[in-house]
Amino acid sequence: MSAENIKEVVKEKYGQAALRVIQGRSSCCGTAPPLDGCPDPITSNLYDGSQTSQIPEEALLASLGCGNPTALAELKPGETVLDLGSGGGIDVLLSAKRVGPTGKAYGLDMTDEMLALARENQRKAGVENVEFLKGEMENIPLPDNAVDVIISNCVINLSADKDRVLREAFRVLKPGGRFAVSDIVVRGEVPPEIRRSMELWVGCMAGALEESEYLAKLMKAGFEIVGIEPTRIYRVADAREMLSRAGIDVEAIAPLVDGKFMSAFVRARKPNSSCCSPSCCGK
Repeated sequence: MSAENIKEVVKEKYGQAALRVIQGRSSCCGTAPPLDGCPDPITSNLYDGSQTSQIPEEALLASLGCGNPTALAELKPGETVLDLGSGGGIDVLLSAKRVGPTGKAYGLDMTDEMLALARENQRKAGVENVEFLKGEMENIPLPDNAVDVIISNCVINLSADKDRVLREAFRVLKPGGRFAVSDIVVRGEVPPEIRRSMELWVGCMAGALEESEYLAKLMKAGFEIVGIEPTRIYRVADAREMLSRAGIDVEAIAPLVDGKFMSAFVRARKPNSSCCSPSCCGK
């Protein structure tokens, strides 16, 4: 799979997910068709009632995440937040409320349908301190040192060039800024048939980094105080239907993947220093 092929398939699948929400249907982690009630173990039950009551129903229906970065990140009034791969806008809208009228929340997405849905959700929510940007997380359309916090919800694993994503995240963060994302992470080796499956790549699994590799890439990009905290660990029983839809022999692969995939909160910080390039900060 070339990087361009992955990007186009992701864009198509997530565009379809946005259209399903517009039609009043939920969408589970980008896989199609979604199951009634969205019983996906990755995307379900991530937000509590106090949060869902603050946002339009369409923002929740369009949630394709694997965690709740707005609950885990320590957002403060007046801060500027950037959500990479903001989808229908749920985490942007929740972040905007956390940082208050003196702060700002940006959402970045490459899919026109998701951007249209997010802007409509912003209108319905009546939130003004939000701006949705069209672009790719490998080329963030913001200047250096522009944001205090970067969040993301099960999107970085979809990129075919994660090193570039992390370098861009480092670039746009202010010195001392925080990287606080939810993502799918792997512990141990993943069978090649999982990696080869485009359906699972778009469905939040196949592009996931191994835990130690994720930490190493963060440090290579220049981050410090890096850490990964598991929030959900998935068993084969949780993913049986997803794997079957991808044409994978579930019984054969079960011993190789059971308990290896997890949703995790990934933390890191940009050094609070006058020199923040990877070459400098590594010395």
